[in-house]
Amino acid sequence: MSQNDRMAAAAHLHVALRRKTGRIIDTEWMVCNDEYARAMVDYARSKAHEEGDEDLLALANRLDAQLRHSRPVTSRTAPAPASASMAAQARDSLSHRYVGRLR
Repeated sequence: MSQNDRMAAAAHLHVALRRKTGRIIDTEWMVCNDEYARAMVDYARSKAHEEGDEDLLALANRLDAQLRHSRPVTSRTAPAPASASMAAQARDSLSHRYVGRLR
């Protein structure tokens, strides 16, 4: 499965969550970050079960299937860290910058 398929699944889930729950999520971050994507899948599933929404559940399952069959896209702006400590530093700095920009 291609990254385009994963992006499409993330985009569909984004639209459904915005319309049905008012929650706005970051589609590109779901493609790049498996942890965030899984959290959004879990959120969508919980809302789908609360509301009995089969369409939302199907979209969450679609993205979950994409997560199991594809690798995340690597950022073109951030080089891959050379060690585990550098990876932690990069993740912390990106996380801080990402969350800091949300309003």
